[in-house]
Amino acid sequence: MQVSHYCSRLQHKGFTLIETIVGIVVLAISFSVLTSLIFPIAQQSAEQLHQVKAAELAQSMLNEIQNKAFDQHSDMAGGRLRCGETGAPACSTVMGAETGESRATFNDVDDYNGLDYSAGEIKNSQGLPLDLYIGYAMLIRVCNDADYSGPSCDGASDANISTAKLIVVTITTPTDFSMSFSTYRANF
Repeated sequence: MQVSHYCSRLQHKGFTLIETIVGIVVLAISFSVLTSLIFPIAQQSAEQLHQVKAAELAQSMLNEIQNKAFDQHSDMAGGRLRCGETGAPACSTVMGAETGESRATFNDVDDYNGLDYSAGEIKNSQGLPLDLYIGYAMLIRVCNDADYSGPSCDGASDANISTAKLIVVTITTPTDFSMSFSTYRANF
């Protein structure tokens, strides 16, 4: 009687090898299903953060550009002398920075045309890198748009160069999502 009681205790102790393997397989399948459900949500969350940062960067650039004179031949203080008016110099036909100008010395809106920062190289107006925007890219286009038909600066500008300029800032996030932000700067 003692021998059979000893054998019955051994049979009920622990898991068999097959039960352990089946348990591991079930856990592996359930973890892979959970991971495939959670990963896209985490990625979407990161994309939203990148989009918010891109919007902040674009708004900052648009504010900087809006605070500049309409044209090289306009009154830099604004309002008194407007290019293209009777008795005032004609508005400049050149879009882009004048010779020798850098972002720190840009003084009118069209100086920003063609400003291009590739990923990881975005700098502030003093030329210092912005570590907050590593992996972001930025491209700025400025064009004449007197009839307010934008938002595009694909090379075709209006002949009327003394009414309004369209400013388009395109930000590309580290996840390769591009967003364009635009505004107008009128000649006043």
